[in-house]
Amino acid sequence: MHEHPLHRFFKFKREQPIFQWERFQQRDVLVINHPHCQAVFSRQGAQLLHFKPTGQKPWLWCAEKWPQVGAIRGGVPICWPWYGRHPSENAWPSHGWARLIDWKLLDSQTDEEGVSLHWRLTLCDWQVDLHARLGESMELRLSTEHQDDEPCQMSQALRAYWRIGDVAEVALSGLDGVIGYDQLNREACEQKGELRVDGGCQRVFQHDGEMQLNDHAWHRALSIDTGDNANTVVWHPGRRPLLGVSWSEVMGFVCVESTSGSTRQQSLAPGEQAHLSLHARAGLCSA
Repeated sequence: MHEHPLHRFFKFKREQPIFQWERFQQRDVLVINHPHCQAVFSRQGAQLLHFKPTGQKPWLWCAEKWPQVGAIRGGVPICWPWYGRHPSENAWPSHGWARLIDWKLLDSQTDEEGVSLHWRLTLCDWQVDLHARLGESMELRLSTEHQDDEPCQMSQALRAYWRIGDVAEVALSGLDGVIGYDQLNREACEQKGELRVDGGCQRVFQHDGEMQLNDHAWHRALSIDTGDNANTVVWHPGRRPLLGVSWSEVMGFVCVESTSGSTRQQSLAPGEQAHLSLHARAGLCSA
């Protein structure tokens, strides 16, 4: 298993501030070193790239090599204001502009239990805010306010790459009996029992409540909640190559994402807000 590429910021047992800006692979990154957790954000995309509660293995996967320009693969990219390909403009980037643009850090606070951060992106007639709470658990909340005087269409996602021991030894529970859509086979599906992603998976589920990512190789579990008003997307490329990512790296992640508008665009009236959330905590690994 590869060492997390951002672990280098935490190797030395020296006193360092809780929040510290560094430069890594041509990006500005905010290194967070709190008694209860370690984390790294990229200013580009307000992207949480690394999160590790004290005494645990990292929760998020991140590619070792980043492109000189463009999106960083890994962590929790913010896909906004569209998810996947743009519905009409083929030349526009997949998953929107938000993960390609520098965000402004409005606030960062610390207390005995963890850290809180507030990032903002203002683009045209949109205002997008990301609130993060990190400690022994991880919570991300994305809010979009539409400030134009005409209705608009949008879709969005918090696309989390969860770090695992081996994709062949993970199973996602909590979806038994849930109806979804298999985008690889282009057909409706109903999940029966645990979902295993080895060999490739791209499914969208209409699901409320917690799921549990059981990682038998690492003998751990993560309880993941994508919120009440979102779809849950489970994705792994299987044997399809990913540009700039080695095969051994691909074996070390699975995506469980919180999305809205992924199957049909979400409509926002002038002044209306859209919300998306992703919460994770440590669970008990099932046998």
